[in-house]
Amino acid sequence: MTSRRTAPQDIVERALSLSRSDGCAVIVAERSSADLRWARNAPTTNGTARGRMVTVIATVAGGRGTAVGAVSRSAVTAAEVEPLVRAAEEAARGAVPAEDAGPPVTGVPHSPGFAEPPAETSAAVFDTFAPALGEAFARARAAGRELYGYARHEVVTSYLGTSAGLRLRHDQPMGRVELNAKGANGDGSAWMSRATDGFTDVDPLELDAALARRLGWAARGRSELPAGRYPTLLPPSAVADLVACQQVRADARDAAEGRTAFARPGGGTRVGEKLSGLPLTLRSDPGAPGLECAPFVLTDGSDVRLSVFDNGLPLTATDWIRDGVLERLFTTRHAAALTGLPVAPYTDNLILEAGGTRSLDEMVAASGHDGPELLLTSLWYIREVDPASLLVTGLTRDGVLLVRDGEVVGEVNNFRFNESPVDLLSRAVEAGRTERTVPRDMAKSCPRTAMPALRVPDFNMSSVSKGV
Repeated sequence: MTSRRTAPQDIVERALSLSRSDGCAVIVAERSSADLRWARNAPTTNGTARGRMVTVIATVAGGRGTAVGAVSRSAVTAAEVEPLVRAAEEAARGAVPAEDAGPPVTGVPHSPGFAEPPAETSAAVFDTFAPALGEAFARARAAGRELYGYARHEVVTSYLGTSAGLRLRHDQPMGRVELNAKGANGDGSAWMSRATDGFTDVDPLELDAALARRLGWAARGRSELPAGRYPTLLPPSAVADLVACQQVRADARDAAEGRTAFARPGGGTRVGEKLSGLPLTLRSDPGAPGLECAPFVLTDGSDVRLSVFDNGLPLTATDWIRDGVLERLFTTRHAAALTGLPVAPYTDNLILEAGGTRSLDEMVAASGHDGPELLLTSLWYIREVDPASLLVTGLTRDGVLLVRDGEVVGEVNNFRFNESPVDLLSRAVEAGRTERTVPRDMAKSCPRTAMPALRVPDFNMSSVSKGV
């Protein structure tokens, strides 16, 4: 019997019935994806894929506490469930007691669709997008541009069952298109990305036109600038990268123990402190339109931000920063008990708002009247330098544009930057209109975001980069 013929719910129930441990949780994730890739104005590869990952989490109580073992395997069939359960139990018996051990989550109503088959995608998701992409290729070819990129649509249906009685399900669709344009003879580079639920709202011709416009800006002239602090406009995707870097480190326990930028000197956390002069609100909401994510904790144990003992715990809308004031740091139930802060598990989307109404184009038109400003395209290869201050370093990529008197007058060289997102938010002087976007470097960690563009008077370009 193949994994596709065994219903995921049957895998869950079989694993639970075979369990001999004190507690058991089973997660079955059914993955379905469709992909397109292209280079030099022509398709290169396309295809669809299906997959299954099964995780069994076993807990074993002992005199010193409760130990946990989690084992994941792909393409599990009905016949392979028992060895997986036994492997998880063996891992638990060989583990030291878990510090975050706690009672299982109970009392959560069953998901109405738990018994239904998993959601799927197919190549048909590109029925409108693909012909328009072909038109974009023809237009770019005629103008001497080359287009590179990919489009991916994925649906993951996750089933969670526990020995404490939970039966939960979540369908997570996610689509993304990433498009890069090179000018004639490879001169110039421009990049754009869009998030989408089903590719009916993404127009390749519109993206190509926007990329052509950026290449035209860059062709107006190139200036070489030294390292330094520059007035800078960060587009929503770049803001998403930096805010995502901040949020993955906004752990209450780490802050309470003095290890992050959210630690208060002398002890405790900075919850209640004002972090920005702008009325910035950073929030997560499992039900946010277009950014929906799992409304309950769902973890196989590989994400240190979450506790397997919290699997199934309901998630609600949470303000992390409200009107510039730090309201919450994310907590497991265990971390909340240690820090005295409310339970607020990490949630898989991020929305930054400040009441701004200007588009990025409108912010550009208001720029460079008191001297030149930089307009970034995207950030890349972001790495943490100092956890205590949340200092990160990274590179600008695919075009740094120069703005004077409200107009883009050309491009400049790329840079390496050194910035702390926490400090950056405190120095931002304007936020634009919030829009759905995709971080370029942090997309895997935080794929569902809505961000505004930000104006920063002194973005720190620490050195010149020879990158494109």
